[in-house]
This record gives sequence, structure tokens and C-alpha cells, in this order.
Amino acid sequence: MNDTELPEALRSRLCLTADGLIPAIAQEAATGEVLMLAWMDETALAATLRTGQATYWSRSRRELWRKGATSGNTQQVRRLRLDCDGDALLLEVDQVGPACHTGAATCFTDGEIWADGEITADGEDEEDR
Repeated sequence: MNDTELPEALRSRLCLTADGLIPAIAQEAATGEVLMLAWMDETALAATLRTGQATYWSRSRRELWRKGATSGNTQQVRRLRLDCDGDALLLEVDQVGPACHTGAATCFTDGEIWADGEITADGEDEEDR
């Protein structure tokens, strides 16, 4: 096994998409706040496990990217969990700087569409539509 391969015991549990990807949810370890959703392939997961730094697969650029490599907004992984079906990962991380590429602390700060049984229409007031 080399540095880009996963242990077979883990690899056999993964349920990847047809594109060879698995969704990876990053969550702030200290607070439980959901930070972002990204994608990993086997190589990104192996790099994350090897280095402890969150590494993802960019679907738009079609390449690996280590979170914070250019921005400095890194994610040190404390714990990585595979869900019961093997089709999603949860990364508990120590986030340095904002997690979102927009500069927001989390990618889930805008766009509320439902709360307390009410549709909020993406956070817009009715008069704004």
C-alpha cells in the first residue's frame, strides 16, 4: 500500500458515487457547527488520513485541494467518521479562519428555506420578491 491508497478494510466499507466520490461534511469540533460540504475521492481521503489536514476533490477544477493551501483557512481533522451506509463522511475539525470561500464562517449562513414549519423562501421577505 502506498501513500495514496486506503486500507482495504476501510475501502471496502465506502459506498462511492459513480464518479468515485463521497460527500464529506466538515463540522467544527469545539462547537458542533456545520461548516461546509465538500467531496472526497479515495486519494483525498487517504491524504486526509495521512496528514490530518482536510483534503478534498474539487469537482469544478477536477483536482485535489487541501483546505487552506492558498487561503490559510485550514482544517485540522480531529476525528473522521463514516456513516452507517458508508456513503457519507463527517470530519470533526479545528477550523482556522472562515470555512466558506465567500469569507463567511460557515457555508450555511445564508439561504434559509424552512424554519419552524414555515417556508422562508430563501430568507427573502415577501416584499423583496
